[in-house]
Amino acid sequence: MLTLAQVLNPEDVTRIRDGLAKVAFQDGKATAGPVARKVKKNQQAVGADPGAEPLRRFVREALMRHPVFSAYARPAVWSRIMFSRYGPGDAYGTHTDDAFMVSEDGQRLRTDMSFTLFLSDPDSYEGGALQLDGLDGEREHRLAAGDAVIYATGQLHQVTPVTRGERLAAVGWIESLVRRNDQRELLFDLERVRAATPAGETRLLLDKSVGALLRQWGG
Repeated sequence: MLTLAQVLNPEDVTRIRDGLAKVAFQDGKATAGPVARKVKKNQQAVGADPGAEPLRRFVREALMRHPVFSAYARPAVWSRIMFSRYGPGDAYGTHTDDAFMVSEDGQRLRTDMSFTLFLSDPDSYEGGALQLDGLDGEREHRLAAGDAVIYATGQLHQVTPVTRGERLAAVGWIESLVRRNDQRELLFDLERVRAATPAGETRLLLDKSVGALLRQWGG
């Protein structure tokens, strides 16, 4: 799990929020699986609304520009990014996301990684934390508007009840070029070492090693 700072700057966040104010929303259960539907209470932007597509594209491009996102996730296929809205009393109980979803072009998507991009200032609402369950216990995330969390899709997680204000977020799923979490983590570590290594023979050897591992593990 990684947190990504400043995927969107304040002006970008305002642009997304202003755009969402003109987009129709529907019951979030419409996009949940049969199990998750029982614990989901929120609203989501209507995917077919013409105003939503440029906002989705803007968010995806911002994520791809982030210096950490691509090196960590190595995205190959994307789901359609969704915009969720929680008001007082809304929550999304503990659940795990489906192993397969639908990609942007309507094909099957293996969900290797999930992300949540926060679009509301944490001081503007109470509750609404993204809570991830791991081997080290539960971790809650209420990040600044414009920051994101990316994590392995198989983790149990929830959005705790909102008790005041409104929580907006963009969420999505990625099929990675590298299926296994441990292999992605190793490649990410090597990328960080490579970035800190001056140009020369050692840097070339790292380039060679990363390329060889990508050919072996990618697909």
